[in-house]
Amino acid sequence: MAQVPQTFFDALAVRTWCGLALRALGRAREEIDAINVYPVADGDTGTNLYLTVESAVAAVEAVFEAHEVDAHVSGKPTLADATRAMAHGALIGARGNSGTILAQLLRGMAQVLAADSDSPHTDGSGLRLALRHAADSARQAVAHPVEGTVLSVASAAADSAEGAEGDCGTVARAAYEGALAALAATPGQLAVLERAGVVDAGGWGLVAVLGALVETFTGEVPAGVVSAAGPVLHARVEDGEDQSGNGLVECADGPADLEDGGPAFEVIYLLEADDLAVARLRERLDALGDSLVVVGGDGLWNVHVHVDDAGAAVEAGVEAGRPYRIRITHFAVGDVHTTGVPRERAPRAVVAVVPGEGLAGLYTEAGATTVLARPGEPPASGELVEAVRRAHAREVVLLPNDADLRHTAAAAAEQARAEGIRVALIPTRSAVQGIAALAVHEPGRRFDEDVVSMTSAAGATRYAEVAVAERQSWTMAGICQAGDVLGLIDGDVAVIGSDVTVTAETVLDRMLSAGGELVTLVLGDEAPESVADRLEARVRESYLAVDTVVYRGGRQGALLLIGVE
Repeated sequence: MAQVPQTFFDALAVRTWCGLALRALGRAREEIDAINVYPVADGDTGTNLYLTVESAVAAVEAVFEAHEVDAHVSGKPTLADATRAMAHGALIGARGNSGTILAQLLRGMAQVLAADSDSPHTDGSGLRLALRHAADSARQAVAHPVEGTVLSVASAAADSAEGAEGDCGTVARAAYEGALAALAATPGQLAVLERAGVVDAGGWGLVAVLGALVETFTGEVPAGVVSAAGPVLHARVEDGEDQSGNGLVECADGPADLEDGGPAFEVIYLLEADDLAVARLRERLDALGDSLVVVGGDGLWNVHVHVDDAGAAVEAGVEAGRPYRIRITHFAVGDVHTTGVPRERAPRAVVAVVPGEGLAGLYTEAGATTVLARPGEPPASGELVEAVRRAHAREVVLLPNDADLRHTAAAAAEQARAEGIRVALIPTRSAVQGIAALAVHEPGRRFDEDVVSMTSAAGATRYAEVAVAERQSWTMAGICQAGDVLGLIDGDVAVIGSDVTVTAETVLDRMLSAGGELVTLVLGDEAPESVADRLEARVRESYLAVDTVVYRGGRQGALLLIGVE
């Protein structure tokens, strides 16, 4: 179906652009991976760009869904709403060197497009300014900019856009054509590209994203890199000549080997810190390694660096603020894990989504590979697929631990199966159900038997949570006001109260009225210190032969999670 062109750059255009960009990167991902030789020939640039944009798409869709639910109050999303969501989604989901730079490009655009929070749209002149600011801010985010990379392509796109007069479609097409020409020139700017006979992989990804921008405003897929039939970028190089006539070449024999003497690890993490601390962090990381990119702002940053001492890079983040979603990749083996030590492929593994750092530690100690889901930031399917790969096992049990993640987890499982990994999805709806499943996990059993046992344990665990209402709303227990304490049992509001401990006791009594042998309590950082003691005493005094275990969940969104087996 032909794309309906957008006249102005408004919230709908942002949504359309992100969706088309994801589709374009999905088509080109494997070929971009194949020509990835700089800064490290690890063959994942296309995948990293895809995951980065997938996170942006999820954030934009969440904004539209929220406005559809509350349309009678808030109306349609504004351009500022959509672009900020796009930038934030890309920032928290950025992968690799190129993905991190793309996140900063999108953030730079958002800073211009969201400057007037009341404006419903912008025109060609606004798009020109956004592309210029995007290119400049991305270059500033890189410690040592190198020509012949995505930075050169972004600058060329902005330069060409500045010379274009007209609507958004005209500006987007000029930016695309400038980027395409710059991409063709990258082998002449960077020796490693010339030796391998390839264009810059990150630059190709950006051209695909800009091609989606052209399609958004014109309804037409531009000729050059991506067409409706897929990538038409490259031609075989014979005797140093490009036979395609478009100046763009491919690697005849695959990506080059890793350069000797380069850093051993890629370290990436999100960081909560102020500007002054980040400035000091840049200096320290720059001394530790190379390929340093720090993007973000307003207290949240995405840090990317290549180093030999991964621990020192993480410690620097701890000194600067609060790092999380820490990822360490050992370039020599391409295996991502916490120590950087190469591993043999395990026969079986468990991958679990967890809502807080405390539970992540608990699950990790039990042998699971974890994906941290921060409040309001659910993981995308690509992140779950990446975790399945990271588990490095032939068989994987996937625990989503959230009813809202069932479709995302199912999509991830299907993709992993297509890659030859045997995946079983257990539809756990809470982290306490995941704990129950993990407790009976036996890697030595037949896969099917293990999955049945884990599923039975999860299904036999009722779950509840105690949280604070953010707004007035209708519930199964009546109308709640902002600030009320809510007790949810099996996903539905069952109790509305004003005191956390009293509400928690009421919820626990209702759950144990049907019987139980074990109560699991997971306390969030903001839960009162006394609540665990009160609940443990309640169980001892009123329910014979029922045991209680208590865990610290960290910043998990809910004040308290309760499981009854």
